[in-house]
Amino acid sequence: MKAEELDKKFDEGEDILDYCDLSTAKRPGLETNNITINLPQWLLRTMEKEAQKIGVNTETIIKFRLAEYYNHQTIKD
Repeated sequence: MKAEELDKKFDEGEDILDYCDLSTAKRPGLETNNITINLPQWLLRTMEKEAQKIGVNTETIIKFRLAEYYNHQTIKD
């Protein structure tokens, strides 16, 4: 199928997911890298408690808080 045909189907409100191979989909700018970080025990315990309270893992809390901080900084700049 040509891109123009796919665009037309999308514009007409048709579900086009059947035409897409989501296993190869990429989200530019959201690629990940692994890091190692040493944190004070009190900070890690605080984040673990917050994560447990809302039912997510500690890594999610760390990513959320970093994103929250840097999104706020971007708005200020």
